[in-house]
Amino acid sequence: MAETIISPGVFTRENDIALVQPGAVEVGGAILGPTAKGPVEEPTVVTSYNDFVRKFGTTFKSGSVTQEYFTSLAVKNYFQNGGNTCLVTRVVSGSFTSATSTHISSSANGSTQPFELKTIGKGTIFNASSASLDPGGQYSDGSLKSGSADNLRWEVSNVDNSKGTFTVQIRRGNDSRTNKVVLETFNNVSLDPNSNNYIESVIGNQYKSVASDGDVNYVKTTGEYVNKSNYVYVSAVNSPTLNYLANNGTTVNVDGAGNSYSGSLPSVQSGSFQGATGANDIAGANYTKDINNTNTQGLIPGNYTTAISILQNQDEYQFNVISAPGLVYSLTGHSTPIDSLISLAETRGDCIAVVDLRDYASTVANVTTTASGVNSSYAATYWPWVQVQSETGKLVWAPASTVIPGVYAFNDNSSAPWFAPAGLVRGGIGGVVQAEQRLTRTQRDTLYNGKVNPIATFPGQGIAVFGQKTLQTQPTALDRVNVRRLLIEIKKFLGEQANNLVFEQNTVATRNAFLATVNPYLESIVQRSGLFAYRVVMDDTNNTADVVDRNLLVGQIYIQPAKTAEFIVLDFTVEPTGATFVA
Repeated sequence: MAETIISPGVFTRENDIALVQPGAVEVGGAILGPTAKGPVEEPTVVTSYNDFVRKFGTTFKSGSVTQEYFTSLAVKNYFQNGGNTCLVTRVVSGSFTSATSTHISSSANGSTQPFELKTIGKGTIFNASSASLDPGGQYSDGSLKSGSADNLRWEVSNVDNSKGTFTVQIRRGNDSRTNKVVLETFNNVSLDPNSNNYIESVIGNQYKSVASDGDVNYVKTTGEYVNKSNYVYVSAVNSPTLNYLANNGTTVNVDGAGNSYSGSLPSVQSGSFQGATGANDIAGANYTKDINNTNTQGLIPGNYTTAISILQNQDEYQFNVISAPGLVYSLTGHSTPIDSLISLAETRGDCIAVVDLRDYASTVANVTTTASGVNSSYAATYWPWVQVQSETGKLVWAPASTVIPGVYAFNDNSSAPWFAPAGLVRGGIGGVVQAEQRLTRTQRDTLYNGKVNPIATFPGQGIAVFGQKTLQTQPTALDRVNVRRLLIEIKKFLGEQANNLVFEQNTVATRNAFLATVNPYLESIVQRSGLFAYRVVMDDTNNTADVVDRNLLVGQIYIQPAKTAEFIVLDFTVEPTGATFVA
């Protein structure tokens, strides 16, 4: 709007351009594997175990038996031991699609749905019989015979013809007419695209799918309106009521074709969702300790390839430890996705991969032999398997990668990433009933010498991780988990600070601004027992005229990592009677 300035004076104006762009969400752990429900191959942040259950479920029916995947066991253990947020990526076998709302009818045209909803989660677990189309699928109280805590119902109420609005509720699939469990409510929703409460903008219409650009896989978002619902999105609006209200607030009764707008509104009704594909109940699937070469919880090793590829996007997904319980290196075909997982950690440089090398009922010799063929400071392995309590009510055997991210989470909360996640102080494994083997001192020595971190059992003190080696073969400081994680933390912080220097002038002032931030940070790590000493060089000695002319800014960081006391030697000397002790 143009301003007219006539008489002299001071005119103040505001121009708000302080739009805050959302950054990448940082989480501690990343878990890959099958889940009972939820989005497919879409890395999703969960902030608690209850949040995970809501989005991904826990148990499911496989034939006549209730089962639970390693993924949910791992996430539960992670949060029980102090984890704050976790990045979960669901891996599936076959085609999984969303369920669609059963026929939502209008008062004018029963054959046309005013709008359609689809579930964000995918799989047949979201299918249930419809209240309107399948009365035989209901009990007398209105509950669905095929309803469950994992699927959903929808309900339309409070239809207001004078305003063209109505209410949409998302209900839990196993509720009843007299005992409704409402998960979400969207009030005063409209089918008018020009309305502020247009249904697509209130609920959201975005859905995600996996796409590829050359060799890069990524999650593609389709739709204009961000999803406000945690469960569904609007997949279609078939009867929009454009400009339902006139400028004076009165109702427009008909559209340009003479059709009644009020007749386009949905009727008061309820229903469920149907039409999804993709089942967890895979015939002959092997679970827990029975996983094998070609069947790991109903999956094959190749099912993990796309999910691992998607997590290569370091700007979009951040985490410091990653595991895929259910993949075992020694099983035929499993080494390929595990190598990809380790390569992912090496390429990103900001996380460590916790991998399993042997299946259930292996031996010390087996696991150390397999470990000798893997070489990376960005990976670590632990053994033996452990027994944990499942939501099915049973005690089940699980690989170590199911519980180790929880040990890292406890370590980071109680101390810092550069402390060893091992020992009786920080290496205790909560939620574990027993280890597959009670290792002797000799067995622990053999494992540790072979780059395998023992899970030891100490009577009266519990079960604890008693080693912190990476799978690096060369004996350097980086063959220890705490040093590798120290470097991950330092590189991450310094890298973030260096990002602020890109496209800045390569001057003394720019370098000093960097040093003024970095030096206090490194000094704080010294004070917190992470470093013995450090030195940062970013001056004319490494930024000569030739370097500057090539548009480079060079910094050199020298650090002396603090070492852990892994071997305690106590010398006892027996003195004769009458000996004098000198302080």
